[in-house]
Amino acid sequence: MSKLPAVLITGASSGIGATYAQRFARRGHDLVLVARNKERLDALAARLRDESGVNIDVLQADLTQAQDLARVEQRLAEDATIGVLINNAGAGQSGGFTQQTAAAIDSLLALNVTAVTRLAAAIAPRLARTGEGAIVNIGSVVGLAPELNMTVYGATKAFVLFLSQGLHLELGSKGVYVQAVLPAATRTEIWQHSGIDISTLPEVMEVEDLVDAALVGYDRRELVTIPPLHVADRWDALDGARRLLLSDLRQAQPAERYRVAG
Repeated sequence: MSKLPAVLITGASSGIGATYAQRFARRGHDLVLVARNKERLDALAARLRDESGVNIDVLQADLTQAQDLARVEQRLAEDATIGVLINNAGAGQSGGFTQQTAAAIDSLLALNVTAVTRLAAAIAPRLARTGEGAIVNIGSVVGLAPELNMTVYGATKAFVLFLSQGLHLELGSKGVYVQAVLPAATRTEIWQHSGIDISTLPEVMEVEDLVDAALVGYDRRELVTIPPLHVADRWDALDGARRLLLSDLRQAQPAERYRVAG
């Protein structure tokens, strides 16, 4: 029996990332855990080694910092044992668009967009060459809902969904599985960091339920997994409408309504 691929997980010190680490360790995968908080990473790694007996490396990194991001990219590009990337690290948004500072916008884009893209780009060529492996990108249902008034955050998560769908089209035929996971409100520390009182939210999913559902989608090789969506046909209808729209966009002339004055 061939050895299971190692899994590199970003944002692994708590919440969704730490739960993914626990679940993959139980499955027998070696891990590379990435986050800023080394003390937490070390504690998690020690516990999972004891529980599961897998090999775990800890890689302290702030993915908004160029030097740290480059170190993780190098590990993904060069370590042939890593066959799965869980692109989980991300930050939330506090306040409306007009309340965002330039520094806050830069930091949010750096983590939610740039790091996600560059880490996927670091591992994708190697996975495509070997014809196997997986990239899991953690998005959000907010990326489907501008009505939720989290404009910058939602835009970054819309990017993650588009990126994942595009990567599937490019890499799927080469044997690389790409999954986008779209949580709704989940009980993690992102709310505290964003200055939002989680008790004010009407419904919140427990992180263990979120990750377990995402892994069901992973095992089924779903391209888009939306754990809180109870009527799966609604996503199929939305995606189907998008595909139908594409056939109407391949036209040489503007639509009639734009060729009539007044």
